[in-house]
Amino acid sequence: QVQLVESGGGAVETGGSLRLSCVVSGDNYRAHCMAWFRQVPGKEREAVAAIYTTGGSTYYPDSGKGRFTISQDNDKNTLYLQIDDLKPEDTAMYYCARTKVSGGGYCLSRLYDYWGQGTRVTVSS
Repeated sequence: QVQLVESGGGAVETGGSLRLSCVVSGDNYRAHCMAWFRQVPGKEREAVAAIYTTGGSTYYPDSGKGRFTISQDNDKNTLYLQIDDLKPEDTAMYYCARTKVSGGGYCLSRLYDYWGQGTRVTVSS
């Protein structure tokens, strides 16, 4: 059973930075796409960054370009999301997710089957 556990969220002021972490357990970390999503109540969940765990190719949808950096530590089975220059509109629940299917061609797809419980980010003006 794949488990994803996020941490690192919190309350910060505009202009601050946060680094979110997601520890993966229960399966081989490599050869899958992993991504960070965020969701605000009443809105659809949106992807902000994705990575193919073998090789580390990264992908940024428009919503994540510029201030979001996805990275990983394969030895620790851990995914990270660095968010810089935080803005109030970044306030959301942030989730990490992993595809069930292996391969790097799905990183910008909707084929994310495993999700963490989320970590909340609140940005005050």
